[in-house]
Amino acid sequence: MSNQLAHATSPYLLAHKDNPVDWRVWDETALEEARTQGKPILLSIGYTACHWCHVMNAESFSDSATAALINADFIPILVDREQRPDLDQLYQASANMLGHGGGWPLNVFLTPQAEPFFATSYLPKEERFGSPSFTRVLTDLARSWREQQQDVLANATRVRDGLTELWASDRRGPINNSVLDAASVRIGQAFDIFYGGITGPQKFPSPHLLDVMWNAFLRTGLDQFSQIVLTSLHNLCMGAVWDHVGGGFARYATDERWTVPNFEKTLYDQALLIEQLIRVAQFNQWPLFIDRIHETVQFLLRDMRLGDGFAACIDSDSDGEEGKFYVWSEAEIDATLKGTFSQRFKEVYNVTREGSLNGKNVLHRLGPIAGYPLAGADETLFARQRSLLLEARYKRPAPQRDEQILTDWNGLAIAALARAGVTLKKPEWLAIAQSTFEFIRSTLGDGDRLSHSWCANSRSKEGFSDDYAQMIRAALALFDATQDARYIEHAKAWVRVLDARYWDPIHGGYCITANDDPALFVRPRTIFDQVTPSANGVMIGELTKLFLVTADTAYRDRLNAILTAFAGELGRAPLSMPTYLSSFETALLSLQIVIVGPSANAKTRALVDAVRSRTLPAHVLLVISPAHKLPQGHIAHGKTMQDGEPTAYICQNTMCSAPITDPGQLAQQLILPAQLAMAMKARAEAAKDGQKPN
Repeated sequence: MSNQLAHATSPYLLAHKDNPVDWRVWDETALEEARTQGKPILLSIGYTACHWCHVMNAESFSDSATAALINADFIPILVDREQRPDLDQLYQASANMLGHGGGWPLNVFLTPQAEPFFATSYLPKEERFGSPSFTRVLTDLARSWREQQQDVLANATRVRDGLTELWASDRRGPINNSVLDAASVRIGQAFDIFYGGITGPQKFPSPHLLDVMWNAFLRTGLDQFSQIVLTSLHNLCMGAVWDHVGGGFARYATDERWTVPNFEKTLYDQALLIEQLIRVAQFNQWPLFIDRIHETVQFLLRDMRLGDGFAACIDSDSDGEEGKFYVWSEAEIDATLKGTFSQRFKEVYNVTREGSLNGKNVLHRLGPIAGYPLAGADETLFARQRSLLLEARYKRPAPQRDEQILTDWNGLAIAALARAGVTLKKPEWLAIAQSTFEFIRSTLGDGDRLSHSWCANSRSKEGFSDDYAQMIRAALALFDATQDARYIEHAKAWVRVLDARYWDPIHGGYCITANDDPALFVRPRTIFDQVTPSANGVMIGELTKLFLVTADTAYRDRLNAILTAFAGELGRAPLSMPTYLSSFETALLSLQIVIVGPSANAKTRALVDAVRSRTLPAHVLLVISPAHKLPQGHIAHGKTMQDGEPTAYICQNTMCSAPITDPGQLAQQLILPAQLAMAMKARAEAAKDGQKPN
């Protein structure tokens, strides 16, 4: 039999189209059916690369007896969280209020009015290891709905009221400039000083939090902050979360030492980590970080490029087994690397006969031989050996690639490639960023409106605030790289859409959904980062940049309104809002470097290169021709070339520096404080010796 998913475009939904469960898609028809029949809803949310989603599909949703229980007592609705991040955020928060940690698959039981009263993630078909069976939960909840409906409804009301308090209440507060240092210390205390990452049994890359730590280092010069970042990035780049054969970062490690990964790879992780590595590599020029940037871009172009866009993610499973594509027995390593001195490779990459995961090896370079690059010809040999392993790997059944092109995640990739291209002088990367931008703008755009996803030659519903925010950020990254004013115009147009259709006029801030979207029981409006940065956090920084470029005070007023709208959360949950903190610092510094000179002039380009050679907080680079007149209210209005020479001005808040015509002098003016320069020198010397950061 087939259910209502046969015509879906989502690969995740299509994987369930032959289930005996009578799945519906989330739409008004399914919700009305629940209301008319008075049945509770089983809402299951997952995504293509989710291992436990596959397991639950195989064990329970493909089982006719389990399906009979579901179909008899519930209206089953299946949702791909990549297509509907609004539903995912709403019901993940609901799960938290119901005492469940969330995650995927998320199975939430709703009243006919779509209000949640029970939540769980993966449950086995049969009871084991102290976990109840999924069939038992189905039976118990169906009985509760029939016999204790008032209690169930009361529980749902409690959750609804809690979510209303979370998202629809007044979270405003005073903007306090001193909060950055206090919040940075609190976030720093949550990090594992020995292995990096947030302390706990699982380790996520957490690039948003690392960004706050790096900003704190640049702001204060305290080495404690830089150590957190360098230790975390070193272990990410040398541990098993990094795919040493094919490149790319896995979503997280299942252990605190980064040696056992969850094998799925997402577009957003690659993009965010490229940007974080760029910022640090600009500072210390470590070969490890520079190589990982190159290798991650290579992975994106080889394995995730889809036409002119990028696919969403790559599954962790192949042949029904998690990580099978990525792990190696010692015998496989020996056979593949025969005649290439495999023993040295095994020592460096921690290959043993016993293996590190179910008798197989996950390659990593943490341990006694941890330097990078190793002396002599080792790295050249290792590169050759890794290419042999990659060739062998591609003969294995490959994991599924989720070929949805998501607007917000592609926006992240565009910004990362643009910044990597100009920083590492790779114009071909910048060209790819530009072509991706044009694809998203033209294929997923309709005038100034954006859709959220593209799959199977079909556009999804209109985008969410995250889609607009990330494409605005991508446009401004491309403006920084090219100084093409068309990107500013695109950013301005998308801001107008956000303001008109997503702004909360009562409490301030952008809601996730547009004001004409079918209403959920509460309209999410959040400052908290999820796996990607929150739209409100992003927009504080991007509105700051638009104000600095255009001098239009409407952008300044709007960014201040967002800052104020969520300032009351800072004392309670700084770890959940790192993008807000980073963007707040962007607004506070209001740093821009204005260069006046012909764009083709070698001296102008030398001044631009001087700016790009320095590690700076978020800033605006504005290169204008001598004939161009900046707006009356612009801080650099009236600034010109000196003595016919291209000239730079360092501007901050209400003041600009004296004119600078010498690139070397500009680089000196932008140099970090003395203590940071000393730290940079010490770390550069350590890197030459192949030492681990300390």
